[in-house]
Amino acid sequence: MSRRVRAAIRVEGIVQGVGFRPFVYGLAIELGLDGLVGNDERGVFIEVEGGRAPVGEFLAALRGHPPPLAVIERISVERVRAGPGGTGFVIVRSAVGGDRRALVSPDVATCVDCLREMADPADRRYGYAFTNCVNCGPRFTIVRDVPYDRPNTTMAGFAMCADCAREYHDPADRRFHAQPVCCPACGPRLRLVDREGRTIAGDPVAEAVRWLRRDAVLAVKGLGGYHLAAVAAREPAVAALRSRKHREDKPFAVMAPDLAAARRLCAVDETAERLLTGPARPIVLLRRLPEPPELPGAAIAPSVAPGNPWLGLMLPYTPLHHLLLRELACPLVLTSGNVSDEPIAYVDEEAMERLAGIADVFLTHDRPIHVRADDSVVRTFRGRELPVRRSRGYAPQPMALAAGVPRPVLACGAELKNTFCLAKGRRAFVSHHIGDLENYETLRAYTQGIEHFRRLFDLVPEVVAHDLHPEYLSTKYALEREGVDLVGVQHHHAHVASCLADNGECGPVIGVAFDGLGYGLDGTLWGGEFLIADLARFERAGYLEPLPMPGGAAAIREPWRMAAAYLDLALGGCVPDDMDVVRRNADRWPAVVALARAGVGSPRTSSMGRLFDAVAAITCGRDVITYEGQAAVELERRADPAEPGAYECPLLAGAPATTALFTAAGPELVAAVVDDLGAGTPAEVVAARFHNAVARLVADGCARLRDAGAPSTVALSGGVFQNMLLLERATDLLEADGFRVLTHRRVPPNDGGVSLGQAAVAAALDRERG
Repeated sequence: MSRRVRAAIRVEGIVQGVGFRPFVYGLAIELGLDGLVGNDERGVFIEVEGGRAPVGEFLAALRGHPPPLAVIERISVERVRAGPGGTGFVIVRSAVGGDRRALVSPDVATCVDCLREMADPADRRYGYAFTNCVNCGPRFTIVRDVPYDRPNTTMAGFAMCADCAREYHDPADRRFHAQPVCCPACGPRLRLVDREGRTIAGDPVAEAVRWLRRDAVLAVKGLGGYHLAAVAAREPAVAALRSRKHREDKPFAVMAPDLAAARRLCAVDETAERLLTGPARPIVLLRRLPEPPELPGAAIAPSVAPGNPWLGLMLPYTPLHHLLLRELACPLVLTSGNVSDEPIAYVDEEAMERLAGIADVFLTHDRPIHVRADDSVVRTFRGRELPVRRSRGYAPQPMALAAGVPRPVLACGAELKNTFCLAKGRRAFVSHHIGDLENYETLRAYTQGIEHFRRLFDLVPEVVAHDLHPEYLSTKYALEREGVDLVGVQHHHAHVASCLADNGECGPVIGVAFDGLGYGLDGTLWGGEFLIADLARFERAGYLEPLPMPGGAAAIREPWRMAAAYLDLALGGCVPDDMDVVRRNADRWPAVVALARAGVGSPRTSSMGRLFDAVAAITCGRDVITYEGQAAVELERRADPAEPGAYECPLLAGAPATTALFTAAGPELVAAVVDDLGAGTPAEVVAARFHNAVARLVADGCARLRDAGAPSTVALSGGVFQNMLLLERATDLLEADGFRVLTHRRVPPNDGGVSLGQAAVAAALDRERG
């Protein structure tokens, strides 16, 4: 008989709410081991006792074959004294107290097994909208505290019936210790109500579909908040939704019933299929397939994504979505339940009040949402995902920081597309998408989110990192914190640091940070930057030639103003009156040019985003935008991907008394655009040559810096690099020239990733100080 051994095991990572204890229990029973398993604030604790070989096999399986949703960060094993044996294996009550290190799982799309039950008329969960198990269902959006047990979730008010309790306590059942377990007898219930909150009789799902088929706008309570829905093929319904939501041009997302329906709408490659059907179920931006000319708008109404060859597509990820789409049997517009620029509504009373002017009816239920979370949005790049908005399905899964954090950090993020980040040890917890910090409701969501994360992860910040812009609400929030060390982080350094942290690196690199704007060290607005950077410091080594933004923020909303500033410089003040962009804005053109020349109310900027705006106004006629980045999006959309030509963009010597090696002459690019258009070159060709020129500028600038001794690794970050045409071509040119290129993988290149960069910079500086 082999000698008995006993091991005390600690497992850290995402190991609560993912079926880890049932997995451990089943494995121990299979191997004939005694012991116990339980949850606590750090993760999962285990003791196993038995023969040396079975215990070794147990440890190997623990490391090599954990449950599919588990993310193991660390397993520690300690040999302890063996007992008499024969005690069996048990799941013990969760322990409380001590330092909280347990991780909370993101919300997970409904699994195949639960869908099978929902479709089986003989199953007691047939057609039930809240079916879940250890492998799927709500997690982050219902968790109030840790450890992840039912009393610490918004399911606490639903007492399990005898059947659900039997499943919950049965080690052989996949609902063994599944915290949100419920059924029609004991769980949440659906209601369909009108704008006054009066219940509409009948089956809620069937009645909701009847309203949708009559071109109604439906408010649906999802995992992280309310959505607004309309039949995607019905132009009257979609147009009404667009009008009521005050969303003039920005495309709507579409939920297809299944993968086959998605393939009829868009080109779905292997990467896109993996994302569409995976546990996170984000919105995936995909190229649309042409509709039959004899049936225009048969599947997607024109108002869904006006003139856009791309479509934000997703598949059902909750039981309720599956029930709706199965009954409806056609694609559904599904967009955030808010009026433009407000945070998504997630509290029932608030949703009824805020959405009453948009939705005709409300499909709601009585399970509270604790944390609002918008849908995540991704693109695909070279066989992997490139996040655009990281939220539901991803948050709050942590990211490992290569060098660790000496003291707990709160990074407050940027103003637009805000996220915050809390970091301690080697973990960085980037929040769900908060939105633009431009109104009280979003600021309240921001502050509530920070407090929730602090409580979940037991983190009291000692260092608070913030943007340098003094008027950002996130900066003001940071400056109001007491008893902490404040660290101001330059916006574009944060972008580059974010890309480094995203790739598990510390630098140094050539960081190319192209975006709309960020507060520079010299008091101007940067945005077309070449930095030599590591996590702790940076040097501005090159940048786009600065020029005025006539009217300041007005130039962001009205791209023709940037066209006026660029054209005035590009053409030496002799801009022809018959140019389309001049003629369209003739009544204000002279005044705006005068404003730019005088520099009054016209801050100088090196922004690449503003250069894209200027060229979009000249080339595409986009004079006014209704959503951020619209002009650049339309310029990318217009470009002919088959065009190989590129304009010249000279690299000029850096300005005296600066460390910059060069500046890039944006007006020269604009002059080339004007010449080509004047010669009758199609706008599609002009837009492509401009993109190719910017890609060439990236490669030439990096080559000049490498020749001067800079590293041969390049990090590409900033919102401009959401442009797939630019990203692809810049990466190709850099790699062809021998550079190693880092791009984003887990956080967005836009301002949604800035908080991670701020945290990484603050931690690096803290390490240096010792």
